[in-house]
Amino acid sequence: MWQRGWRDQIWSQLDGPWDLIVVGGGITGAGILREATRAGLRTLLVEAQDFASGTSSRSAKLVHGGLRYLRNAQIRLTLASVREREHLLKQGRGLINPLGFLMANFAGDRIPAWVFGFGLILYDLLAFRWGTQHYGPQDMRNLCPPLSAPDLVGGFRYIDAQTDDARLVLRVIREAVLDGGTALNYARVEGLLRDRSGRVHGVAVCDRGPDGAGRTIEINAPVVINATGAWADELRSHIGRQRRLRKIRGSHLVFPWKTLPLPRAIGFLHPEDGRALFAFPWEGVTIYGTTDVDHGPVLDIDPVISQAEIEYLMAGLTRVFPDLGLSTNDVQVTFAGLRAVVDTGKTDPSKESREHVLWNENGLLTVSGGKLTTFRLTAHDALRVIRRQLPGRPSFNRKLRVLDRPPAESALYADLDPASRLWLVGRHSADAPAIIATANPEELKPIGESPALWAELRWAARAEGVVHLDDLLLRRVRLGLLLPGGGLPLVDRIRTVVQPELGWNDERWTHEVEAYTHLWKSCYQLPGSTSS
Repeated sequence: MWQRGWRDQIWSQLDGPWDLIVVGGGITGAGILREATRAGLRTLLVEAQDFASGTSSRSAKLVHGGLRYLRNAQIRLTLASVREREHLLKQGRGLINPLGFLMANFAGDRIPAWVFGFGLILYDLLAFRWGTQHYGPQDMRNLCPPLSAPDLVGGFRYIDAQTDDARLVLRVIREAVLDGGTALNYARVEGLLRDRSGRVHGVAVCDRGPDGAGRTIEINAPVVINATGAWADELRSHIGRQRRLRKIRGSHLVFPWKTLPLPRAIGFLHPEDGRALFAFPWEGVTIYGTTDVDHGPVLDIDPVISQAEIEYLMAGLTRVFPDLGLSTNDVQVTFAGLRAVVDTGKTDPSKESREHVLWNENGLLTVSGGKLTTFRLTAHDALRVIRRQLPGRPSFNRKLRVLDRPPAESALYADLDPASRLWLVGRHSADAPAIIATANPEELKPIGESPALWAELRWAARAEGVVHLDDLLLRRVRLGLLLPGGGLPLVDRIRTVVQPELGWNDERWTHEVEAYTHLWKSCYQLPGSTSS
């Protein structure tokens, strides 16, 4: 799938009949593509940049019920989330994994400890599982030695889950394509096709790939779904609709695990405003965040953390882990993503609802909001709204698996350690045996201190729709977040593995490295840092 030349092949078939066009290649669009394809619909997904290049590769990586949404009385959202979390944990082993949490309580917290206890009991009840327990301050420090703040008064243990968000998107899309769907990255919708009454019946698409020479095509379908996230209002403007969304930036700091060695996730309230923050181990590093600030009217493809956000995050971190002596010099990488929520005018952006909304406007169905965890439910809600407009009025079965059943781990290379087998099966599912078969023996080893394998780089370059180097290093294999310098110190070895698979000449390779270097240093490196 997606071998060399695949984009040209898809472009040659775009004029052929479609039942549904999905605009946006994040988790929402991926989920809609998957469920529509299962229902037998001829479905096309187009994405202006790379798959998962927006919010869906810049989330907090948590598959969770949204404990903090209980604080805003969003019971329905929390209930749906914890149920979907349980499905994903059962079906996505190796990609969606349990994560133990400690919610630390400190003297002077704006929310009393008993409120957290009550909320966590409700959290467990909604999920039909029991994992909450209260601990005193010394037991909390025993469970997490870096938790050294003197005003710690206790806390709670509970269970949630985490994932690699970009890989989840890619797995869902690839499973949809295996089932007959079509997905194309770097295909920007330049306009909407409308009949005399103003009803949308298709899209005008421009190829933004380096080899596409700006080719364009008009594609027709009875319904177009706008799943572009923070960019949804921009597409709605083509039919004269006013803006309804508020763009909120969430930023994170990433530390080497040895610098912030957490055995489990730690949650706490920021001393300034009482907002919940989390620090947790993820694939060999420690992620800490997130902020919740208005981004402003200019939508960046690659948003950047601000100095105010850095200071805010560091103030919370040094208060909770004072003995570690952490400073911005310890930050390995940063990342920021944009969330779109319905703008109700609340002063605090954190109080805006995260529940998804649907707007059916003249043949353009916009899906906005929602959470990574509930992508399947969002897809079903969207498809039910347009069911009458689809050929044959198909039915959509919520009882089907969220993710396809992967091959047995025992079917993989016998000398691969169990953790690596589970890693490959979870992230790549049906492709895992082929990754092993195409790898050189020395490529079945981790890349640096990350858990990612060199074999994954080769496979991604060969068969996962890589158009630019940042597709490979920021989303297919997350070296841009996991390794010092975004993986650039290893670029020569990376080149020997992937350049032949990509078919790039030396000039193209040099250009891609320069572009990736500029992107990583300007958008992922800590602002003002001089490190390579």
